[in-house]
Amino acid sequence: MITGLFSQPNYVAAKKLLDAAVLRHEAIASNLANVETPNYKRMDVAPSFQADLQEAIKGQNSNQLALVEPHLETDSTAISNTRDGNSVQLEPELARLNQNFLEHALNIQLVTGSLVKMRLAITGRPV
Repeated sequence: MITGLFSQPNYVAAKKLLDAAVLRHEAIASNLANVETPNYKRMDVAPSFQADLQEAIKGQNSNQLALVEPHLETDSTAISNTRDGNSVQLEPELARLNQNFLEHALNIQLVTGSLVKMRLAITGRPV
């Protein structure tokens, strides 16, 4: 019965988005750390993850959702504006860091909200 609660499509999708936000944070941190490294190419979560996740959500299939995993790849849209071949730009990367922080906070609330509802159903108390 508990397994069924944690395999609901909305809960699984929120967890996948949380996983992607954590992975994106790692990529942004790496990008910022290498902002002056010659020939470093900007990394991000693969764009295919978002498309695969949307397709799995439309199907409302928890098994298909469970198979969707975020992974990092080189950002093919990032262009080097410097002679050293580095494709990381500081200001846009900092903006992405802030946006990712907000997305992470939202995903935490979605997952936590599901757990609070479950706790309320079991104990009759929200906290």
